[in-house]
Amino acid sequence: MMKFKTGLVSLLVVCGACSQTPQKVDVIKDSFDFAGQQLKYAFTQIDSVNAAVSEEAPKKKLVSPRTIADDGSFKMVASRDWTSGFFPGELWYMYEYTQDDYWKQKAEDFTAPIEDQKTNGGTHDMGFKMYCSFGNGYRLTKDAAYKDILLESAATLITRYKPTIGCIRSWDHSRDKWECPVIIDNMMNLELLYWAFKETGDSVYYNIATNHARTTMKNHFRDNYSSYHVIDYDTITGNVLHKHTHQGYNHESAWSRGQAWGLYGYTMCYRETKLPEFLTQAENIANYIFTNPTMPDDMIAYWDFDAPEIPNEPRDASAAAVMACAMYELSMYNAEKGEQYKKWADTIVESLSNNYRAKLNGDYGFLLLHSTGARNFERDVPLVYADYYFLEALLKKAKLEKEGTAIL
Repeated sequence: MMKFKTGLVSLLVVCGACSQTPQKVDVIKDSFDFAGQQLKYAFTQIDSVNAAVSEEAPKKKLVSPRTIADDGSFKMVASRDWTSGFFPGELWYMYEYTQDDYWKQKAEDFTAPIEDQKTNGGTHDMGFKMYCSFGNGYRLTKDAAYKDILLESAATLITRYKPTIGCIRSWDHSRDKWECPVIIDNMMNLELLYWAFKETGDSVYYNIATNHARTTMKNHFRDNYSSYHVIDYDTITGNVLHKHTHQGYNHESAWSRGQAWGLYGYTMCYRETKLPEFLTQAENIANYIFTNPTMPDDMIAYWDFDAPEIPNEPRDASAAAVMACAMYELSMYNAEKGEQYKKWADTIVESLSNNYRAKLNGDYGFLLLHSTGARNFERDVPLVYADYYFLEALLKKAKLEKEGTAIL
């Protein structure tokens, strides 16, 4: 009889366990746990590359991972590359999440080698390089040396401002093609200028950033709030010469990451200025993106919304990660649509975590697969900035759900 009772109890326990709903994975913790392991693997790959480079070309200093090249090799870049600030930024985000000094030390180690870019007046990408690295470092440590570097970086960036046009010049290359090109990506670099205004009180930074945003809003966007990639200006008259989409499918297509840069950029500009025109612009861009008929159910956009072979076109996880960052913040500013905005961002984050993750201790330590740099290069590969904005989106999600704000 006792034997029967024991068996019955065991059966009930087993059946009870079977009926329980599986616990939902905490996407934030799970993703940061994965990132911690994967980035430690990345350090071993970086060490291997640097050891080989030191033997072959001692003066060639590679500071940051960028992608996996077409031949399957690990591509790292020097500090002058526009992507050099993202990897140290990832490490600062790891420190922010874990509060572990191991990540703080690693972040400091990878941030230091790009200090030389603070006086590089030949680039518009000062925000990407310096604010993602030194900017996060200063936000988390209040290191006075970081502040000085950032202020010098902002002062360097505004030397590229063209008053006649009302924009910061982007590229200096291809002068046979463009007279004064301004790309939508440049919206992302304005955050450094708004930060410099708050730190110094010097309105020149605020005015240049705001003028750039307004000029871009006037000339970059089509009637449906999709964006061109490149607007070329006449430096004498300030008139528009050409409207191009250099990295997208064609000039009239909507390159997905370009749409993401605009969405994030105008959301940030509204935060920094509280000008309603920027909020309206961000919401209109969001509507274009998330109601687009080519947006797939998992919300990971194809590399161009007008690519001709959808659904047999590469996705762009980097564009999706940038979109998620923007939507978490944008959800704070619209009581009516905020819940939907956050749902879209949550869908992106969960999709990236569940279906776009790189192989643990593989893929050279990148976090995400299936990003696309442009029409003719870096197609369907890991990209360092996808990883950076993925971690940023996770932090924004965590803070929004805990504190009611997505502002880091």
